[in-house]
Amino acid sequence: MLHTMDTAGQVLQLIMSGQASSRSEIGRLTGLSRTAVTARVNQLMAAGLVIEDTVSGSTGGRPAAHLAFNAGGGVVLAVSVGRSRAQVAVAGLDGSLLATEPVEASPEEGPGRVLPAVADRLRALLGETGRGDGDVRGVGVSVPGSVDTARSMMVSSIALPSWDDVELAPVLRPGGDVPVLVDKDVNVMAIAEQQGPHRDVRDLLMVKASTGIGVGIVSGGTLQRGGQSAAGELGHIPLRAETGVLCRCGQHDCLEAVAGGWAMVRTLRERGHDVAHVRDVVALALKGDPEALDLIRDSGRRVGEVLSTAVTLLNPEVVAIGGDLSGAYEPFVAGLRETVYQRSTALATRQLRIVASTFGEHQGLVGCAAMITQHITSPGAVDRALAARHDHHR
Repeated sequence: MLHTMDTAGQVLQLIMSGQASSRSEIGRLTGLSRTAVTARVNQLMAAGLVIEDTVSGSTGGRPAAHLAFNAGGGVVLAVSVGRSRAQVAVAGLDGSLLATEPVEASPEEGPGRVLPAVADRLRALLGETGRGDGDVRGVGVSVPGSVDTARSMMVSSIALPSWDDVELAPVLRPGGDVPVLVDKDVNVMAIAEQQGPHRDVRDLLMVKASTGIGVGIVSGGTLQRGGQSAAGELGHIPLRAETGVLCRCGQHDCLEAVAGGWAMVRTLRERGHDVAHVRDVVALALKGDPEALDLIRDSGRRVGEVLSTAVTLLNPEVVAIGGDLSGAYEPFVAGLRETVYQRSTALATRQLRIVASTFGEHQGLVGCAAMITQHITSPGAVDRALAARHDHHR
C-alpha cells in the first residue's frame, strides 16, 4: 500500500503507468477512501487528463469502470532549432506527433526573423489538426547550445550566438500561461531515445553528428546536464594529434574542427565541390563520391577516438547515432566502431550496442514533445494546474 500516493497528480501517475485502471485499484494502492479516490479522479476527468469507460464483465455482472490517460485531452507544441533549419510539430499528450512542418526561415537569420515564423507555423499546424490555443498545455524547445533552464533561453551557443540570452517563451507561448521548456538539442535527442526500444536502458549516450558534434548523457536512468548545463560538448575536446586547425570556439585541434560537418564542407569546397551544408556531403557520399566517403569514414574514426573515453568512463549499454551524418550511417559508423573498440576497455565494450537513433529526422521533435509531456504530467505540475483551475473557477 502506497500511503504517500495521495494527490491527484500521483493518482494520474498510477493510471499512466498501468498500475491502476479502476477506482478500487487506486484505493487499494494508495489507502485513500472511496470518497477521496472519487474526488481525485473527478478532478482529473474535469481537467481532460483521464477518461472513464465502462467495460462489461465476463460474468454478466455490473459493468466495471475502466480509467485511462486521455492522450487526446490537449496538445503540446514542439520546436527544434538547429544551425541551419528549424522544425515544428503538434503532438498529443502521449508525445505522439500529430503534424510536423519545416520552417522556411533559417535560424542563422537570427531570432528576430525566425521566431515569428516559427510561431506562425505552429498556429497554422494547430488549425490543421483541428486545435486552437486553448488546447495547448505546453511547449518544448530544443536549441544548439547550453541553456538556462530556469529562464528558458540559450546562454552559450557557438553555432547561433545571436540567439544567446533571447527569451523564447513570450514568442512561442500561445494564449494562456502554459509552461515552455528549453534544452540543448542533443539532450532532447537523448530524451527521445528513451521513448523507443531503449526505454529500459539506464545508461546511454546519444551522439549528434552534424554541423557540430555533441553527446547527450543518460546515466543511471537520468539525463546528465552538468553544473552549468554544459555537459556533452564532445566536439570541443582537443584531439591527441595536433592539427593546427582553428575551431569556431576559438581553440585549436577540436574534434569538431576536423570531423564536424562544417569542417567537411570547408574541405570539399577547397577541392572544388559545390557543397554548402553537411547534408550535401552526405548526398555526395550516397552517390558514391570517394572523397565524401573518405571524409565521412575519417570523421567516424575521429569521433570514435574521443567517444572511446566516454565509453570507458561511463560504460553505456547503448550508443545511439543521430544527426545529419547518420544519413551516411554505414561509412560513418564503420569508422566510429573501429576506434571505439580499439581504444575503450574490453569490459566496457563487451555488451555495448552502437545503433542508429530511433526517430531519424524527427528525433528532436519527438524529444521536445516527450520533454514537455513528462513535465506537465508530473505529479507536482498536475497538482499545481488543478489548484490554479480551482482558483479560476471560484
